[in-house]
Amino acid sequence: MSDHNHHKDHTHGHTHDPVEDGAALRVRALEELVIAKGLVDPAALDSVVEYYERETGPRNGASVVAKAWVDPEFKAWLLKDGTAAIHSMGFKGYQGEHMRVVENTADVHNVIVCTLCSCYPWPVLGLPPAWYKGPAYRSRVVREPRAVLAEFGLTLSQDMKVQVWDSTAEIRFMVLPRRPENTEGLSEAELADMVTRDGMIGTAVV
Repeated sequence: MSDHNHHKDHTHGHTHDPVEDGAALRVRALEELVIAKGLVDPAALDSVVEYYERETGPRNGASVVAKAWVDPEFKAWLLKDGTAAIHSMGFKGYQGEHMRVVENTADVHNVIVCTLCSCYPWPVLGLPPAWYKGPAYRSRVVREPRAVLAEFGLTLSQDMKVQVWDSTAEIRFMVLPRRPENTEGLSEAELADMVTRDGMIGTAVV
């Protein structure tokens, strides 16, 4: 069983991007041009990339997940108002303005995608992996989510519902994975170390 939540208001200034490599080449050419003309400091560009790779990223999301696992009140807030709960931990910024967190349960497994482009919650998950932006994942995970998840090494039972959430410029999603069994004695920091980026996208479990 699978379900796809596709937001009809997905017309938000993004266009279809069937040639990912071509777009990447154009971005690289533009970057080289503005640097050559002295319009942008290469160090400034590097600092932006480093910020999203190191200062933000999956460990931020992992901290959110771990806190939800140990704090029932925070978990309830996170599922009710993901934006406010996440921002309360200091994780905010571009592509994290409007967040919704969906919870994996014994009966439902969630996976996120952006079918029209690559909307992605940078403040909590860092820079998106190449496969997330690729046309193959964006189109196939909606049509055949179980097959795609199996290619990631995740095989789900047939009685588990697979829910696919389609991100937009208006809202981005993050998965709250199920807490692993026999982890009652672990600290919040130790729990955070167990959480992976793919687990918060939904292509893996913790």
